Amino acid sequence: MKRIFLSAKLHKVTTTAVELNYEGSCEIDGVLLDAAGIGAFEQIQIYNINNGNRFTTYTILGKDNSGIISVNGAAARKVNVGDVLIIAAYALYSEEELEGYAPRLCYVNNKNILTKISTGSKKSSLY
Repeated sequence: MKRIFLSAKLHKVTTTAVELNYEGSCEIDGVLLDAAGIGAFEQIQIYNINNGNRFTTYTILGKDNSGIISVNGAAARKVNVGDVLIIAAYALYSEEELEGYAPRLCYVNNKNILTKISTGSKKSSLY
């Protein structure tokens, strides 16, 4: 049996742009995607700390070290420039894969520059 667990999180990034008239997605600084191990076009969940909105979209590779977090398309109606977001990616894991499981947790400063990468601690008997 496979189960879904958090694979990566970008914690408290700040929205730098919203583009309603775009085909969709979320453009994210390439350095942040690489640090989190999230790929271009990978499905992500976005949690808006400012207003509580939660939604699913996919990533687009942004310019390295640009700090860009641009929410595009219909999702742009759920976010304002300056909103603080948590961006999460999830993956299916087998019981064997869970033995070495640890999500990548990435933290940024107020300009979306990476400041820290850590892994989640195992505090559950579920894995």
